[in-house]
Amino acid sequence: METNLEHPLLGKVEQALNSIRPYLEADGGNVRIIEITDENTVKLELLGACGSCSMSAMTFRGGIEDAIRRQVPEITSIVAVNL
Repeated sequence: METNLEHPLLGKVEQALNSIRPYLEADGGNVRIIEITDENTVKLELLGACGSCSMSAMTFRGGIEDAIRRQVPEITSIVAVNL
C-alpha cells in the first residue's frame, strides 16, 4: 500500500474534517490525514490534546468517523494511527 495524498477523495475527506475541526480546536486538538489508500481507507493522526485525551476514542468514533462516513460514503474504513 502506497501513501496517496493525491487521492481523488482527499478534498471531500478534508471538507468533512473541516466541519468538525472547530470543535477539536476548541479543546486544543486537531486531526490530520496521513494516507488514503487505494482501498479507500483513511488513516488519520489525532493531534494536540486529541492525541492524549482519554475521550479521544469517543471523539474519533462519534465525531470524526461519523463526519467522514456521512460526507464521503465511498470511504470503506477510517483508522486513527495513534489511538
